[in-house]
Amino acid sequence: MPPTETPSLRERLAAGRACTGLWSLLPGVVTAELLAGTGADFVVLDLQHGGLAEAELPGVAAAVVAAGSVPLVRTRSPHPADVGRPLDLGAHGVVVPSVLDADHAREVVAAGRYGPTGTRSAGRLSGGSDDPLVVVMVETAGALAELDAVLAIDGLDGVYVGPVDLSLSLGRAGEDIGEVLSSVIARAVAAGVPVGVHAFDGTTAAGYAAEGATIVTAAMDTIALGAALTGHVRAARGARG
Repeated sequence: MPPTETPSLRERLAAGRACTGLWSLLPGVVTAELLAGTGADFVVLDLQHGGLAEAELPGVAAAVVAAGSVPLVRTRSPHPADVGRPLDLGAHGVVVPSVLDADHAREVVAAGRYGPTGTRSAGRLSGGSDDPLVVVMVETAGALAELDAVLAIDGLDGVYVGPVDLSLSLGRAGEDIGEVLSSVIARAVAAGVPVGVHAFDGTTAAGYAAEGATIVTAAMDTIALGAALTGHVRAARGARG
C-alpha cells in the first residue's frame, strides 16, 4: 500500500485554521467508517483508554482514510516503542499522553521522526505517512510548568490538553481550571503552535475554538452514543404515556 500524506491537515493546522475531529474509544472498522464519514477532519483512535486492539490498526486506519478523514492515534504511553508502532501500522500521526516535562517531550518528538533528526526505527508495515504529525499532551504539572520550552521544540506539531488529568496533577480535582486552559491556548497561539483541549461535546469544543484552539475535538463516540440512545429510549417511553 503506498503511503498517504496528510498535507491538508498539517497545512491547515500550521496556518492556524481550526480542524474539527472526533475521538474514538470503540473498536472496529465499522465504527471508524461511521466516524470518518461525518466529515470530521481527523479521527483519534484511542489506544490508551479505548477498546481498540493494536492489531486492528491497519484496517481501522485504512477505513478512516477511505472515508476521507485522517487517522491519528493516542498512544498507549510515551515510550518510544508505543509512539513508533502505531505509525508503522497506519496512523498518520500520534497524540502522546503522560509527557512529564520539556525534555520528555523532546524524546517523544524524536520517537516520531526517523534519523538523523529522530530516533524512530525503520520498519513501517501498513499505510501511514512519511511525515506523521506528533502532538504531545499537556496533562501533568511538569509539562505545564515547562510549557514555553515544550512549545519551542523543533518538529513539534501541536499540544493537546487533557483537562481531567491535568487537574489531578495540579491537585485541583473537581475544580474549574478554565483559567489554566485559557492560558495554555493563549501561549500556544502566541508561539504559533497548534493547540487543542479535550472536549466531550461540540458546545464546549466551540468555546475552546473561539479562544484560538485549532485541534478541535467535537465529541467522543462512547459519550455521544450513550447520550443519543438514552434520549431515544426516553422519547419512546414518553410517547407511550
